[in-house]
Amino acid sequence: MHIWTLDNWTKYYSVNCRRGLRLKFDKEVDVEVRRAIKEFCKWLRREYYFPVRIPIYIKSHRRIKALDGDIVVGTFFEPFDRNVEPYIRIATGDYEDLLKKWGKSKALTAYIITIAHELTHYFQWINDISLTDIGRERQATNYSYYIKDEYSETRDHP
Repeated sequence: MHIWTLDNWTKYYSVNCRRGLRLKFDKEVDVEVRRAIKEFCKWLRREYYFPVRIPIYIKSHRRIKALDGDIVVGTFFEPFDRNVEPYIRIATGDYEDLLKKWGKSKALTAYIITIAHELTHYFQWINDISLTDIGRERQATNYSYYIKDEYSETRDHP
């Protein structure tokens, strides 16, 4: 069972709802980060179906505040009302630090893994996957590396 390809969502959504994956970048996001994320999301759109529109806001901040008050690098907004669209926010303001610490490839891969992690929460939500909080995080972490590896097979670098 690959939760990114399940169709449990058909119980809740019609074909008339807005769908797809969209990106919205802060103006200050580094051009290399922007390029790598666009390439990754273009690949995601070819490989996976996004039955409910999921905008991903790429922020230029080092960290963002989640709705529960935690300071994080990525967050998924999971609406209680299924008529409200979810969204993802990703912080990329630490790119220069990661670049110096890890190099370009690993720094960009960190953002790809974060996006895949948050998108796994999206697929958990649309497919109504019941897990404990720890189980949700473990599954999202496992899938994020699986998706990253799958993507890496198509690229020399992220």
